[in-house]
Amino acid sequence: MNISPAPGRGGGDITIVDNSALLPEEGPSGTIADIEKPKNNTISLYVVREGDTLSEIAEMFEVTVNTIRWANDLSRSSTIRVGQTLTILPVTGVKYKVKKGDTLASIAKDLHGDADEIAQYNGIEKGSALALGTELIIPNGEIAIAVATPAPRPSSSGASPSYAGFFMRPITGGVKTQGIHGYNGVDLAAPIGTPIMAAAAGDVIVARSSGWNGGYGTYVVISHDNGTQTLYAHNSANVVSVGQRVVQGQVIGYVGSTGRSTGAHVHFEIRNGPRNPF
Repeated sequence: MNISPAPGRGGGDITIVDNSALLPEEGPSGTIADIEKPKNNTISLYVVREGDTLSEIAEMFEVTVNTIRWANDLSRSSTIRVGQTLTILPVTGVKYKVKKGDTLASIAKDLHGDADEIAQYNGIEKGSALALGTELIIPNGEIAIAVATPAPRPSSSGASPSYAGFFMRPITGGVKTQGIHGYNGVDLAAPIGTPIMAAAAGDVIVARSSGWNGGYGTYVVISHDNGTQTLYAHNSANVVSVGQRVVQGQVIGYVGSTGRSTGAHVHFEIRNGPRNPF
């Protein structure tokens, strides 16, 4: 009710933050208190304007282009039009509606997320049941995109194709610390910096050099001529790029502990091939 706005601005030892909160000038150690504004956690709606592109909109909201595609069911060939309303998630990731039988662990596995991150971001107590139909945001989640690859040719006898001798071990030495897990993967522990080699000749189709990437961290995926793919994750660095042709035994990166990893190792997968890489 004061006619003067001055009292509402605080005294000499407090600061107004976002016109809605008070922040002390001094922190516990007697220094200026740190301010870290949390990222908005609400879903935004954006109306496409003349000249807009998905990449520009993604940059504006600090998310990836795929995040916008997945949230709006847009294929890679889809185009946006003026006046179209797009759903923009607050973080890079995907939106998911809980179905019967879902758990945080199963959702995290299917969408390459992290159960603890999903729980924390959506305010869910770990171990609690998920309500059917609840919409969750999966930070850094990914929807699998099918990659067109030629199917392995069956033998003339009609038996399953043989992969014996096609792949080589991706590192020299190392210790298998975990057997089949995730998407047909095994973990091979080795010192950071150990060279990682292509298990077979093929074309590099993914080479992520930074980021969480669903827990894979820095990783590489190679597509092979027999219709299989190999994945090498948690690398400290990659030395190949998308579109590059590699030969068997060529160094493609180095062992690290990036992404969801508790120690130096390479997470090695063979997709669309033998269940057990060894």
